[in-house]
Amino acid sequence: MTLRPRITRLMLRDFRSYRALDLRAGAALVALVGDNGAGKTNILEAISLFSPGRGLRRAELRDMRHMPQGAPATGGAPPDEAPADAATFAVSITLDEESGGARLGAALEERAGALSRRSRIDSEAVSSPAAFAEYVRIVWLTPAQDGLFAGPPGDRRRFLDRLVLAVDASHGARVNAFERALRSRNRLLEDPRADAAWLDAVEREVAELGVAVASARRETADRLAALAATRRDAPSAFPWAALRLDGAIEDMVAGAPALDVEDHYRRLLRDGRARDRAAGRTLSGPQTTNLAVRHGPRDMPAELCSTGEQKALLIGLALAHARLVAAMSGMAPLVLLDEIAAHLDPGRRRALYLELTELGAQVWMTGADPAQFGELPAGAQLLRVTPGAVGPFAASA
Repeated sequence: MTLRPRITRLMLRDFRSYRALDLRAGAALVALVGDNGAGKTNILEAISLFSPGRGLRRAELRDMRHMPQGAPATGGAPPDEAPADAATFAVSITLDEESGGARLGAALEERAGALSRRSRIDSEAVSSPAAFAEYVRIVWLTPAQDGLFAGPPGDRRRFLDRLVLAVDASHGARVNAFERALRSRNRLLEDPRADAAWLDAVEREVAELGVAVASARRETADRLAALAATRRDAPSAFPWAALRLDGAIEDMVAGAPALDVEDHYRRLLRDGRARDRAAGRTLSGPQTTNLAVRHGPRDMPAELCSTGEQKALLIGLALAHARLVAAMSGMAPLVLLDEIAAHLDPGRRRALYLELTELGAQVWMTGADPAQFGELPAGAQLLRVTPGAVGPFAASA
């Protein structure tokens, strides 16, 4: 049985454009309508804090504090210069009774002049946001991802890691540890007098973490590909994507034991020290992997497709990912879709809302034009967002 958690209440304090907000929800599809800059995306970002990582904007936590009207939207004053009422924020969500009715909290708190992230479940502190994965899984799609297929490989690696993180809450910690180990190796290579035994130890850590990262990426990509294969003949306005990982370590983990791959990677690192020292960085490993995407029905590289085809392909990938999360975790994810229908014609909008309904997940969407949500099915919740406030949508407003 798949659990289908829904947010029934969202509370914000001193978060972004909201001094205070107490929002009741509960519908399967929730649409937020408002002018640009009204604060729609801020609500999605607040919900995204209940997943590991930095949220859907990848912003610094200190930049999420409420600022008075007219204050800088980003950056902000250092903690020791920030006014007391802007030093912290708090976000909480309450889940429906069928999902257990848990209340999850995320906050930025100031203690002894230092800012830190705090996470709570039913008022009890937990070690990290990874603990929220027992209650909710979250996936999202934002306009910032529209250029994903034509952008640099690093963007697609981060996108892939976000896909993995939704099914494996510890993946983010592994990626961060791997990147720290790489930085340590690069610093050692800069010093010609560095101890060889120390370098060996760091390279052992790089290899262990790198293989773990590559294995998690490989498994998620393979599962997504298998899921796409089962739906290739299903009619959809959003085509299936063919995925391929271009990376030597990812290729090896597909057909060899992890320990053998670690040994091979360590040899690559050891033999490549002179080359990497000259380059100023480590040139081999999962940090260079590319996620190659093709438009499945047309068998065409995604970067060569039209803008509309790329958008439809990206939506199809997001829908497939949501299905994968549900299949692997036994929990339908919360789905956050920022400005999702802005460039879709009415037919594709109807198709999108139908597929979202069939997912069985709670979906939060934003849009500036109420007409974008004219095809929403009965029972959907339409809310109007104005600066600092959210209320029921009235057609005459």
